[in-house]
Amino acid sequence: MDTGSDLVWFPCSPFECILCENKYDSNIPSTPFNVSYASHVPCHSPACSAAHSSVPSSDLCAISHCPLETIETSDCSSFHCPNFYYAYGDGSLIAKLYQDKLSLPFASSSLNLPNFTFGCAHTTLGEPIGVAGFGQGVLSLPAQLAKHSPQLANSFSYCLISHSFDVKKVHKPSPLILGRFSIEDEEKKAFVDGGSEFLYTPMLQNPKHPYFYCVGLEAISVGNKRIPATESLKRVNKEGDGGMVVDSGTTFTMLPTKMYEAVVTEFENRVGQVLSRASEVEGQTGLSPCFYYDNDLVSLSKVPRLVLHFIGNSSVILPRKNYFFGFTNGDDVKMKKKVGCLMLMNGGDEEESGGPVATLGNYQQQGFEVVYDLEKRRVGFAKRQCASLWNSLNNANVHLR
Repeated sequence: MDTGSDLVWFPCSPFECILCENKYDSNIPSTPFNVSYASHVPCHSPACSAAHSSVPSSDLCAISHCPLETIETSDCSSFHCPNFYYAYGDGSLIAKLYQDKLSLPFASSSLNLPNFTFGCAHTTLGEPIGVAGFGQGVLSLPAQLAKHSPQLANSFSYCLISHSFDVKKVHKPSPLILGRFSIEDEEKKAFVDGGSEFLYTPMLQNPKHPYFYCVGLEAISVGNKRIPATESLKRVNKEGDGGMVVDSGTTFTMLPTKMYEAVVTEFENRVGQVLSRASEVEGQTGLSPCFYYDNDLVSLSKVPRLVLHFIGNSSVILPRKNYFFGFTNGDDVKMKKKVGCLMLMNGGDEEESGGPVATLGNYQQQGFEVVYDLEKRRVGFAKRQCASLWNSLNNANVHLR
């Protein structure tokens, strides 16, 4: 489930994934999809143009060898949309568009989408199990859902359970909620949310990357030190540059170099006064800065809090585990030490980014319900016990719209 892209695709038989070793738990059964009963998407459809980055339908029909006289009369329905290339930050694929009935099972009934458009990939690079795109493009699941059930598609939210880098570790799934109930319903809010309200920040329109959910970052606080963001982090210009993307499909938050260095310097100055630097661990992991600490609350209390201040007076206080990852270092039992590292990444120079200059990754989103209110054009954050959220919703007898 990826809010940073708009395509829904499945691995299709026969399927080959290049460089996919250790990418996911091989014990989880994964059967490539059989598209023998699905329909091809014609070359003149808007969905085909969207998959090919808005290439004109006449060009796509020409690529599909549709005769000129048929292109001129817009009668190319028998010519299929050509294969397209789709890339992520850490992988890519070549796919073909199909349509088929999609059934979404709910507690009381099922919703059937008769002509659901999806990508079918036979070859991928680093992408072994398929992606449900939740971005703002026409191919995304929310956009296609809106055609049949607008009340389900006007908002969605997810609540990510605590991160685990051990694929063999058994853990509960993270709930995805379509059609979040109105937060103005005080009775439901108090029961389900424990009285905790969402902190909202407006979505910023991006003319060049319209499927991104961009927001404005005003500042980051390290302890009591507030570090102002650059102007490009606060807004998106007419060329589509600037802002921060809220992305469920990217692991770590990435900041532009100047902002990243300012945050790291302040973090180093505060933590370095009370904890010893783990320089060799930084060389081994690529994470920085890292520090040794005793396995007690007193030692961890020296780590300053981190707060993200979004446009709209929305300040999200991150739990320590969302930005300071602790693990045991060393093979010798007697020499093992606890190490904690700052889990933020340098996203590079703003001038060279060409688009959004920062990304809010899923590691920093864990333990929050993140709601995408498409009707009011805003993103909200609320601290939750994600593993029990779904049970709470059911116990409250909340009917998701």
